[in-house]
Amino acid sequence: MFLENNKQKGWIEVICGSMFSGKTEELIRRMKRAQFANQRVEIFKPKIDVRYSEEEVVSHDANAINSTPVESPQNILLMSTDVEVVGIDEAQFFDHSIVEVCRQLAGRGVRVIVAGLDMDYTGKPFGPMPSLMATAEYVTKVHAICVRCGDLAHHSHRLTSDDKQVMLGAQDSYEPICRHCFDKLYRERR
Repeated sequence: MFLENNKQKGWIEVICGSMFSGKTEELIRRMKRAQFANQRVEIFKPKIDVRYSEEEVVSHDANAINSTPVESPQNILLMSTDVEVVGIDEAQFFDHSIVEVCRQLAGRGVRVIVAGLDMDYTGKPFGPMPSLMATAEYVTKVHAICVRCGDLAHHSHRLTSDDKQVMLGAQDSYEPICRHCFDKLYRERR
């Protein structure tokens, strides 16, 4: 999308949901479409996310796209010169400065596509995701299927007793569950 003065118009898109809902899959799909359209793209992920690959963003379904792991959101600004589309996976693992980084990129005319968990395993808003959703022009909430009853799931139920907010894991550590099953589990723990 270009304005009359030839300056590209930037915006922020957020893809959010629970574990196993297809967030990363959707991010990869959008980034590959931008590449297909010959747009200059750059994809970033937190350096701590090494579950499937150190250098790629990889979905649970094993679809992958090359990425640059970064320690800090500020690195994204430094590495995003002369790009048209920036993808950011697992945004919940970044500090709140990711919000300002995304705003600056969009202000430069960059399309910014961010994916991340909207809630942590306790059902509370996760890190900078609420602020990213509030500042984004487009928000897509994707859902998994509850492994217990088959309804739409939007909670990431942790299967281990670890109580740290940030714990990397996959099917061995988390399962998607619906509101009803989440509330029932929560009541049983009290």
